[in-house]
Amino acid sequence: MDSDRIEIRIELPFSIARVWRALTLSGEFGAWFGVRIDSPFEPGQESTGQVVAPGMEHLAWRAVIQDMEPQQYFAYTWHPYAVDPGHDYSEEVPTLVEFHLAATPVGGTALTLTESGFQDLPDARRSEAYAMHQQGWLQQMKNIRAYLDLHP
Repeated sequence: MDSDRIEIRIELPFSIARVWRALTLSGEFGAWFGVRIDSPFEPGQESTGQVVAPGMEHLAWRAVIQDMEPQQYFAYTWHPYAVDPGHDYSEEVPTLVEFHLAATPVGGTALTLTESGFQDLPDARRSEAYAMHQQGWLQQMKNIRAYLDLHP
């Protein structure tokens, strides 16, 4: 198993256009991801906000939007498992989160999530950050599915 990269692929019975909106409209992203985001996503810009997921409300959301290729690819960088509000993560190399969308033969969307770059984290944080994100992304893929089921 590669401990630098997390990859999860799910198939959703929704159009690429619908999944794209759930990923890239910051209000929709925040609804399923558990964050209140301050402004729309813009490539090259930092996205900020507040985590609203139960038990995590003390955490800030910070990511830099890297790329948005309509209905195909959305990517941002962030500091993974940045859960200690007293720690400055700004000197660490962020990981890259990527969402790839592709049509399925039955008219739905194959959504592939990849997070990579864990090898660049400090040794003291690497394995825990990887494990927590691996578990967290499995839950987030369930969350986007549940969100789309309620908001087709």
